[in-house]
Amino acid sequence: MLHDGNGWSAGPDGARLWGRFGAAGLLAFTPDGRILMQHRAEWTSCPLTWGLPGGARDSHESAEDAALREAEEETGVRAGQVRVLHAEITAGPHPADPERPELAGDWTYTTVFARVPGPLPTDPNAESLALAWVPAEEVPQLDLLPAFRGSWPRVRAVLRRLLAGGGDPGAPGPRG
Repeated sequence: MLHDGNGWSAGPDGARLWGRFGAAGLLAFTPDGRILMQHRAEWTSCPLTWGLPGGARDSHESAEDAALREAEEETGVRAGQVRVLHAEITAGPHPADPERPELAGDWTYTTVFARVPGPLPTDPNAESLALAWVPAEEVPQLDLLPAFRGSWPRVRAVLRRLLAGGGDPGAPGPRG
C-alpha cells in the first residue's frame, strides 16, 4: 500500500526514526566519485543537514524500490537513469521498545549504491534546500545528517570498492 511506511519506529536511546518498515536512500555516484547529496529542508527530521535522498519504505517495497522511488520524488532522478550495483544495511536493526509500544521495531536503513554516467540534472522537491554532486572526499566537510555521518566510513569503503570495479559482495544482481 502506497505510503503505509510513513510513521515512526523505535530507535536507540529513546530516538524515533522515520519509517515503520525501515528506510532507504540512494547513493548515486559518477565514475569520477561524485555523489548526489541533499541539503534537507528546515521542516524535515534533522533539518539543515546533508544526506542522501531517501525515506520510509512501504510494506510491499524492497529497499532498492524505496530508494529509487524516494530519489525520483526528491531529486527528479529516475530509476532508468541509474544502475543499481549494491544495497547494504548501514544502520540498525533497532528493536522494538516495550516502553513505547506505539512505535514499530526492527528499523533498518539501507544504502542503495547506483552508478550514473555523470552528474544528472536534478529537480528538488520541498524536502530539499539544495541538491549537489559532491566529490566523495568533500562529503565529510559537510554538516551531515548524524546517522549518515556515523555510517560514512562504511559507506565510503563500499563506494571505493565499486569505483575500483572491485565487485559487489553479496548484492542482488545489477538493475537498470
